[in-house]
Amino acid sequence: MARLNARGLLSLRGAVLPLGALSLWWMVTSLGLVRGPLVVTPVQVVAVPFLDASGRELWAALGTSMARVLAGGLIGGLIGLTAGYLTGLYRLAALGLSPTVHSIRQVALFAWIPLLTAWFGNGEATKLVFTALSAFFPLFLATEQGIRQVPRPLVDVASVLNLTYLTRITKLYLPAALPSIYIGLQIAVLSAWIGTIGAEYAIGNGRGLGSFIASGRDQFRMDIVLAGVITLAAGGVLLNSLATRLSHALSPWTKDLR
Repeated sequence: MARLNARGLLSLRGAVLPLGALSLWWMVTSLGLVRGPLVVTPVQVVAVPFLDASGRELWAALGTSMARVLAGGLIGGLIGLTAGYLTGLYRLAALGLSPTVHSIRQVALFAWIPLLTAWFGNGEATKLVFTALSAFFPLFLATEQGIRQVPRPLVDVASVLNLTYLTRITKLYLPAALPSIYIGLQIAVLSAWIGTIGAEYAIGNGRGLGSFIASGRDQFRMDIVLAGVITLAAGGVLLNSLATRLSHALSPWTKDLR
């Protein structure tokens, strides 16, 4: 009970800064201390997704972005896990693949958008590929590092016991690499979310949260822009929470250590 109360207090402490910023925003706009066509109140931002025709597009945009990040993130994550496992376990794969991937990841992610649009156009394919790339690199690096850090004595014991290949994967390599994969998963989920919104914002066409924010910018509607940004932050928190729960399910023995 004491532990639960302590966690509750920590959660409340985490809300102090956002609530303080919200109170300051409300006070400044209500008292008219800051004026201008782009100055909006918190009430306007909260109301716009419900009372405004353009603002109600937020819900469809959010659903589209969530579907896009789940599809692209799953594709990129599975490829990253597989490639990271191969390069972490097999020297030939590491020599053939790892240097190329480590070189490519030095390129800023958003620098790929012009090239991807030239290859795949301005449609859905480019956004999915960009989201997949965003999720690929963190999981590739985390999986590769986790596999390589498996203690050598455990590998030797597996060889002495003549364990099958499948048993080594499921009972040795993956459990030992899970703490590293857990970190990579959290980074990959947030990277995929940011990548999805960034691709939507940069490309502009179609539906999505990034396109919604870009549309609000073009209309000089700061209430729409802020509603989109707040939703973006809430979506990131939700996805991070889902990634944490998934990692706890995969490695329950580390749950109390986080």
